[in-house]
Amino acid sequence: MKKYIVPIIALLSLVVVSCSSDDNGMDSEGLEGSGEVSLTFDNGIGGNDLVLNTANTANANGEVLTISRFNYIVSNFRLVNKDGEEFTFAKDDSYFIINQEAGEETVELPEIPAGEYTTVKFGIGVDQEKFQQGAEGQGDFLAQAEASNMMWSWQAGYKFLNFEGTFTSETVTEAENFKVHMGSHGSSLDNYKEVTLELPANIKVSNEMDANIHLKIDASKILISSTSNIKFSEQAVIMVDEVKSPQIAINVTEMFTVDHVHNGSGHH
Repeated sequence: MKKYIVPIIALLSLVVVSCSSDDNGMDSEGLEGSGEVSLTFDNGIGGNDLVLNTANTANANGEVLTISRFNYIVSNFRLVNKDGEEFTFAKDDSYFIINQEAGEETVELPEIPAGEYTTVKFGIGVDQEKFQQGAEGQGDFLAQAEASNMMWSWQAGYKFLNFEGTFTSETVTEAENFKVHMGSHGSSLDNYKEVTLELPANIKVSNEMDANIHLKIDASKILISSTSNIKFSEQAVIMVDEVKSPQIAINVTEMFTVDHVHNGSGHH
């Protein structure tokens, strides 16, 4: 590839769309109006792509997982600009399901005020304020959650994470089912968590420019994080569990990293 570098240097200055971790070359002055920020949730596990119904390399616990379902709720998106000002996306429109089975991996946030943003924040699950609005207060999201297997029942609440499949280990040689359904349980056990991610390069938004944030997700963090280590060989079904469910909720916050951003022209 090196022999092509010199001839295209002049052309590179004309490229509007970028995909870089240090893309700060565009002038942020004069950004006007609004644009769309999209987020791509690129699901993986232990450094590999997450492919459903395919055995993955053994994790640090020596467990080999074959994942059949990997869905989770992300919500309450906010963006912080370079001046430290925080923009909150409309709350009623800020609940999304990332569904590996259906190939739904993109969140689109339209009408973001023009500017240069350094940080993205979002929730995992459904916050108590939204849940306390009752079934009628959920809008279309309740039906979406039911269709995506992200509800126990309205009384029991949302599943923030639905993680299912089979596993083997050093002690479990015949494949056994595992099932992790993590969520809040009424108001007594609140497992809603939030994530703050600094971007490797600022995104820029205007009438003329949309942006994309490409996230890498590591599902192995659900079990093995900086704070806890959960073994399916010890307990393969985790739902309403006052000890392990909150541990999973914390673990899930470590799944997300920003891989790169795109700044581009035109609205998608």
